[in-house]
Amino acid sequence: MPTDLSTSHVVVTGGAGFLGRALLAELRTQGCTSIFVPRRTEYDLTHEADVARLYAEHKPDVVLHLAAEVGGIGANQANPGRYFFANMAMALHLIEHARIHQLKKFVQVGTICAYPKFTPVPFREEELWNGYPEETNAPYGIAKKAAMVMLDGYRRQYGLASSYLLPVNLYGPWDNFDPTTSHVIPALIRKCVEAAESGAAFMECWGTGSATREFLFVDDCAAGIVRAAQQMDDPTPINLGTCMEISIRNLVELIAKLCDFNGEIRWDPTKPDGQPRRCLDASRAEALLGWRAKVSFEDGLRRTIDWYRANRSHRAHYNPSTAGGG
Repeated sequence: MPTDLSTSHVVVTGGAGFLGRALLAELRTQGCTSIFVPRRTEYDLTHEADVARLYAEHKPDVVLHLAAEVGGIGANQANPGRYFFANMAMALHLIEHARIHQLKKFVQVGTICAYPKFTPVPFREEELWNGYPEETNAPYGIAKKAAMVMLDGYRRQYGLASSYLLPVNLYGPWDNFDPTTSHVIPALIRKCVEAAESGAAFMECWGTGSATREFLFVDDCAAGIVRAAQQMDDPTPINLGTCMEISIRNLVELIAKLCDFNGEIRWDPTKPDGQPRRCLDASRAEALLGWRAKVSFEDGLRRTIDWYRANRSHRAHYNPSTAGGG
């Protein structure tokens, strides 16, 4: 039977972050009024005692686990141990106490960093175990994938109902624009806006620009998560994406155009490109959830650029990887 979120008490870890904000809005459109968002100042989810207290005090029916410690290529290279520990510890404690408290549903948001470095494109969920992830973000990706294995074991041994989702790279309003921890789209938007406004003659970008990526607007991802919470009872991995692949070089040129930057774009091939290609097959999401992305890429970019220009004075250094208990 589908899970009725309108009558459930839902805990959203990471609910104060980038994806969390969109997810809370989507939950409310589905009639969910009983929602709690744990904050790190009160509940450090890497500590089992805090997780136990969260379940005891708030007695959730459904947990949507978004909280993570995450960043771009540079941040992953600088923090491999921390990223593995923090993400593994949060999932380990939250899932175990979901079992103890006989949770109605646990939804884990994973990462496409879990896919092997040379996964055939488009990525299909069946390929998750056919190789080692891209080295720069492997600790983070493997920690997230281990949570899927744990959920599968708990489903088979204890009957814990769950869902496991693999969103492609997200972007949109309220993203993280901090230059040291942001992902590619917010980093490029900030760089292009600042270069355009300063009249810079050129702008430098990492790598060769040959790698490809796929991007999903954050509101579309939130809708997919809610659909999975309602409909899925087992952690069959499900991709959430648009099936549209774009090279980093073409992405930079498009964002530069939308930000009115007309200077030279210089590439630094001494810096890593990351995984060579990323593009998802999202047919399983459509088959199991009846979900597909709705927001076009250029429209989503315009909305994100407009939001950044309007809010950068007080949000430019916002880092959702440290928000909402993550």
